[in-house]
Amino acid sequence: MRSLSLVLPILLAATPIAAEPVSFSGWTEQRFSLFQKVDYGFSSSRLSVSSDDAASMTYRRLPAGSWGATSASWSWAVSQSVPATDLTRKGGDDRNLSLYFVFLPEAEARRIGEGGSIRNLLNNDQARVLVYVWGGVHGRGDVLSSPYLGARGKTIVRRPSGTGSFRETVDLAGDYTRAFGGAAGALVGLAVSADSDDTNSTIRGEISGLSIN
Repeated sequence: MRSLSLVLPILLAATPIAAEPVSFSGWTEQRFSLFQKVDYGFSSSRLSVSSDDAASMTYRRLPAGSWGATSASWSWAVSQSVPATDLTRKGGDDRNLSLYFVFLPEAEARRIGEGGSIRNLLNNDQARVLVYVWGGVHGRGDVLSSPYLGARGKTIVRRPSGTGSFRETVDLAGDYTRAFGGAAGALVGLAVSADSDDTNSTIRGEISGLSIN
């Protein structure tokens, strides 16, 4: 029994934390225009996006049990793409898909609770946002200043503009340190956006199999 008591903690420590699937059911759409032409298709494991000369965002808050996530993975596919753009240029930064990971210091996260709009969350001075993007003329892994979030957000390029289908795995903790310095706070929210209004173009894409751990 004594040997088992010594070995068991080691085995438990070596066991990887299981990935937590993120359902797309129940996400909330944030419209940027009353007459936008962006359509989302929501299911438990898949989010489809159709954008015609428009921009929009959909989001969900995460429960406290998910706040400690340090990595994420997902699949995404694009069959119709916007042209390559400069992602640092406000008003000229169209991209196929963006996946937002929103962090707050835990004390602030507990103060505001698990409700509230994505606008309020992104405008919180204490928020820090990693935005993984498929689009632009930039190189894979480039970390760019956000033209909208200022010091609160950084764009991380995963794929340049174009079509295809890919699986992504990201180190949220490492990317946070690289982008902002220090350790990440609580992961309190996720969002997906599509943006084709500056180039009058069309996006057809999807994200599936999103998980955090």
